[in-house]
Amino acid sequence: MSKIQTEELFLAGGCLWGVQEFVRHLPGVISTEAGRANGSSQTLDGGYDGYVECVRVHFDRHQVSVADLAAYLFEIIDPYSLDQQGPDVGKKYRSGIYSRDPKHLEEARCYIKSRSDCSKVVVEVLALSNYIRSDEKHQDRLQRYPEEACHIPKSLLHKYKCRSSED
Repeated sequence: MSKIQTEELFLAGGCLWGVQEFVRHLPGVISTEAGRANGSSQTLDGGYDGYVECVRVHFDRHQVSVADLAAYLFEIIDPYSLDQQGPDVGKKYRSGIYSRDPKHLEEARCYIKSRSDCSKVVVEVLALSNYIRSDEKHQDRLQRYPEEACHIPKSLLHKYKCRSSED
């Protein structure tokens, strides 16, 4: 049996509540955390500083690749929509893949380039320059409040949820 090889990636696709709920059920995902990527501030206080709402994903590289995670993200976003997913509009709702590891970024770019629609895709693939964990009220929000509004349809939101965990 191989040892777990934990790696970290940051995924953005509109409101982070839905992205986190979807991603936490994916094969190979070890943990998720709601946060903000690539803003200029080290605090949650103050005005908008250029951040994007994102989900920090720790995953087992032996079970899921960055390309796999990118493909999963593309299931829940409109990859042609700039600064909007569903009713969530604004730069903080842009879609993207972020990492501190250049190999992750290259793998995400290769995934996008392999798509027949790659010329229309507006998903960012950028180095992570800053990350701040969101307030506790945003962590696992849809797990704690399953009736909250979400831009991702429930049938898709729980597409990968293990049936045994529903019992």
